[in-house]
Amino acid sequence: MRWVTYRSTDGTERAGLLEDGRVHGLDATLLTLISSAGGLAAAAERALAEPVEVVDLAAVRLAAPIPRPPSVRDFLSFEEHLRNAVRALGRSEPPSVWFEQPVFYFSNPAAIYGPDEEIPISPGCEAFDYEVEVAAVVGRAGSDLTPTEAEAHIAGYTIFCDWSARDVQARESTIGLGPAKGKDGATSIGPVLVTPDELEPYRDGKGYRLAMRASVKGRDLGGGSWADIHWSFGQMLAYASRGTRLLPGDVIGSGTVGTGCLLELSGLHGSERYPWLRPGDVVTIEVERLGAITGRIVAGPAVVPLA
Repeated sequence: MRWVTYRSTDGTERAGLLEDGRVHGLDATLLTLISSAGGLAAAAERALAEPVEVVDLAAVRLAAPIPRPPSVRDFLSFEEHLRNAVRALGRSEPPSVWFEQPVFYFSNPAAIYGPDEEIPISPGCEAFDYEVEVAAVVGRAGSDLTPTEAEAHIAGYTIFCDWSARDVQARESTIGLGPAKGKDGATSIGPVLVTPDELEPYRDGKGYRLAMRASVKGRDLGGGSWADIHWSFGQMLAYASRGTRLLPGDVIGSGTVGTGCLLELSGLHGSERYPWLRPGDVVTIEVERLGAITGRIVAGPAVVPLA
């Protein structure tokens, strides 16, 4: 199944089942449907039998599948990205803890953008970057899950891009608390939520045999394969649930696929060949079977003085 969140002609935010290029809308949000009895399977039957409306996909504007998630965690699960980023930051070897357990940071659920929106550059940033990722959306609440149990708690997958202020991130991370304002400004999610059964034929190792790529102003800048992931989503969700409670609608990012960002391609100081993003740039991130999202980069607000 493929689900979208869209705004109806009357302005109502609705969930819709996508079938053959048409959206079968329901008078509910996708988060409500995920949490309801029978989950998305029961909702799909209702959407086909008794839709509130049926509209062409081309006639609606999509929002993020979960526009206001309860929480957003972004992991770092691709080894090639880790090694490239470590080199770009002038370090020698990745931390050993990464090979012992998944690692993540909490992102900002109030800064979620849809799959085709203007993305403002973070205040004070001169090194703005994209990241090519996928994300799982939690479908059922759970605590202290095993990886196998956690897999069954995934409602679906979508494309994820945490827009990154690399210079801000590098400065603030020296304190040892991880990214904050460097990752706080915008996260794009969409265009659809694809249920796990649709991806099962492509399963390969801990991921799926699906290409993940980015382009800027139409220029292909590369990427990799979801199959290269080191930590599975089952392992990520299990770790995230340790000693706490995952909730329906929680978003779990994979981290960047190898060569899936400008930091990897050019290093922290940038380059003429791979310049940092500037107003007017159009970034497209594509993942096989999940579609594509687009961010149109615009100037952001000025820095507000703290004193």
